[in-house]
Amino acid sequence: MKTKLIAVLLFIVMFMNACAPATAPAPTPDVNAIYTSAAYTVVAEFTLTAASFTATPLPPTETPMPELPTATETQAFTSNPTLAALGTPVALCDDYAFISDVTIPDDTTMTANQDFVKTWKIKNTGICTWDTGYGLIYSHGEKMSGKPVPLSANVAPGEEVDVSVNLRAPGKPGKYFGAWKMVNPKGIPFGTKENTMLVWIIVK
Repeated sequence: MKTKLIAVLLFIVMFMNACAPATAPAPTPDVNAIYTSAAYTVVAEFTLTAASFTATPLPPTETPMPELPTATETQAFTSNPTLAALGTPVALCDDYAFISDVTIPDDTTMTANQDFVKTWKIKNTGICTWDTGYGLIYSHGEKMSGKPVPLSANVAPGEEVDVSVNLRAPGKPGKYFGAWKMVNPKGIPFGTKENTMLVWIIVK
């Protein structure tokens, strides 16, 4: 009787082991947790990429302006306020060309201490209009007590004008010459050497 009971118990144990699963079932994965983890990973990668990026500065868009030259005597300005504001130098503003002698041809005979008027025709070849502040100025040679005659009207660029100077022949016999140039209202002579106005006389 005892042997039969033990055999029954062994049979029950073996039956239960045969019916039980071999391994415990794997838990069902949490899909939401997987999505959340993947999102955190992507955000972390973007953060590291942005931190390692260094922006390259753009080149400046403005070009520095060059310094303007300081006005000197050779860049003096005329009395024309518009040209003065633009910084027009005398070399461009004021210039002239000698056209001809009007009175007292070269080697004209004079008596000692004779008064006379020498007149030249010249052309305004600059870009500035001459007003009554322009005139003649002694350059070199014999001055002959010269007194320039002021301009009586404005002379526009391209126009011709007669300019004159009152002179007196020297008191001693001989051949004399005097040289004159144009001058602007600032007192600055202008014109080339070739256009210097000359007077030649012979005193007897």
